[in-house]
Amino acid sequence: MIVTVVVGTRPEIIKMAPLYFALKKTKLVPRLVHSGQHYDYSMSKIFFEELELPEPDAFLGVGSGSPGAQTGDAIIKFEAEFKNSATGCVLVEGDTNTVLAGAVAAMKQHVRVGHVEAGLRSYDLRMPEELNRRLTDHASDYLFAPTEESVKILKCEGVWGRIYKTGNTVIDATLQYLAKAQKVSQVMWEVPWENYVLATLHRAENVDNRETLEHIVKVITECPLPVVLPLHPRTDARLKEFDLKSRVERCDNVKLLRPAGYFDMLVLMKKANFIVTDSGGIQEEACSPVIKKRVFVMRKSTERPEAVKAGYCKVVGTNSKKVLRELRKFADDPKVNFKPCPYGKGDSGQRIANILRNAL
Repeated sequence: MIVTVVVGTRPEIIKMAPLYFALKKTKLVPRLVHSGQHYDYSMSKIFFEELELPEPDAFLGVGSGSPGAQTGDAIIKFEAEFKNSATGCVLVEGDTNTVLAGAVAAMKQHVRVGHVEAGLRSYDLRMPEELNRRLTDHASDYLFAPTEESVKILKCEGVWGRIYKTGNTVIDATLQYLAKAQKVSQVMWEVPWENYVLATLHRAENVDNRETLEHIVKVITECPLPVVLPLHPRTDARLKEFDLKSRVERCDNVKLLRPAGYFDMLVLMKKANFIVTDSGGIQEEACSPVIKKRVFVMRKSTERPEAVKAGYCKVVGTNSKKVLRELRKFADDPKVNFKPCPYGKGDSGQRIANILRNAL
């Protein structure tokens, strides 16, 4: 049985790597397909090298574009790929346009679909990811939910596929790769401070809106601790477009870095005093027993409520006055009582591989 593992963005590559290697230990044959959604080297290829993944068996070159155009192009290319490779099951992860496209293309050809990280909901329809993850869940035969909360959501929605609680493979990755990252990463040579805040911001609803991005810039430049900001290409483009980048560059409190590879990000998270982000994956990674950091989520909602309940994350919105108040409060008194990681013990990839071995 050929199992096609679809990747295309940084989080997808990281989260699918433990599953890919777990599948190789079974009688199933994993085939790695890169959608091309992140086609920049720093956003994609470096992760393959660090995680020791092989070159993709196929690269579809979907690239960027409007949501409809990107999704439509991806469906056409996935359809041809699945047909030509005699795929028996397709595994997608997360909530991007190409994740939905992969699920739809497989479903239309009566190929079974497994959704890794199923059942996440923000209930914020401003986010294109919310639509993608909902539709993908309802198109899937196997739903690998990371937590009991996500299992309950899927059952309440009446999805047709089989639901399994598996934990999240992102925890597998942190446990497997942090020690190596600390040995080989040189990113701390670029950080001029011992105490700092790690910031990552890239979501469309944040950086594509000038007013919101101005609030973000104010938070970064007035943060109570120095800020290290690996600059996502989308954020960089919008800062230039809205004439805001010079304000950040002039600030002695901010260190801009190129887009960081996985090993660099692991080390930056591990060393940071706390994290400010709009990323979903970082909210999960911070819960890992080898990371354990407080995260301030600059969004109006999160699809990771378990991380909030466990004390790792706090949703603070995007109003600079409110966010800065929360950051200053924590900087003055950084005590946190973290509960155990809500996303499993680091064996999620093997759990999923075992389920598929028995199901297929």
